[in-house]
Amino acid sequence: MAGKQSVCGVLPFADLGYQGAGTKGKDGDMTHLWVRAEQRPNEERVGITPEGAAALVRAGIRVTVERSSVRAIPLEGYSAAGCQIAAENAWPTAPSDAIIFGLKELPEDGTPLTHRHIMFGHAYKGQPAGRVLLQRFKAGGGVLYDLEYLVGEDGRRVAAFGYWAGYAGAAVALTCWAAQQRGGIAGPVRKVPSKDALLAQLGEELAGLGRPRAIIIGALGRVGSGAADLCTAMGVAVTKWDMAETASGGPFPEVLQHEIFLNCILARPGCPVFVPASARTDARRLTVIGYRLRPDQ
Repeated sequence: MAGKQSVCGVLPFADLGYQGAGTKGKDGDMTHLWVRAEQRPNEERVGITPEGAAALVRAGIRVTVERSSVRAIPLEGYSAAGCQIAAENAWPTAPSDAIIFGLKELPEDGTPLTHRHIMFGHAYKGQPAGRVLLQRFKAGGGVLYDLEYLVGEDGRRVAAFGYWAGYAGAAVALTCWAAQQRGGIAGPVRKVPSKDALLAQLGEELAGLGRPRAIIIGALGRVGSGAADLCTAMGVAVTKWDMAETASGGPFPEVLQHEIFLNCILARPGCPVFVPASARTDARRLTVIGYRLRPDQ
């Protein structure tokens, strides 16, 4: 592992102060996880459920959860789990030994970051704000535990949001297609309380319409599996492609013969072009592209 400034990498729980029941931090005090409210616009998710928080409390970890005006999960569940409750966006004044846990970016206010932070930093792929974020950690002596680089013993990412990202992303693509069939465009995406509620909502939007055909590239991965399951649940025929089907490098005219294309891979340098620029004028059935169904990107 690198030094203690601007750290990106994978840490065993012991490096975070976690050592099991009655766990103590580095200074002998109980390990303290501080779940911050998300401050990014339109971000209603949270990285831990009340059930997960309860498990940490039972393991001897002190958990503080900030109030949030936008979080999808009500605060009451965290209170019942034994979490302490703090004011919204109070994390900058949290105790110095608290580990601040969130999902997405922090406000870009330039302030030095003094705590240990668990989040998706978006700092290591050339993102414009990445260098500034790391400079803030360096200035404050804080540490970034970047969730994007948290992997298990098998080398696979742990915090990938895969299956449900694909499931929800495919639902949005279907919503867009249904709106097109009625001569409109889809409205804002809003949270739903459950999988069943999502399927019921989609059923209403698709009522009276036929069903499109969808092609999924990356169908064998976690994201693609979720996208395929949503399509199947809604009666949408799915063509499942993965590395074997795209190994030729293209072109792939088959993509244009589906109404919906769900791209469930992370495009890297050298990745084939699945929808060429000529698709704007080519004969095609394709009208909806669901791209990068990955909220961690």
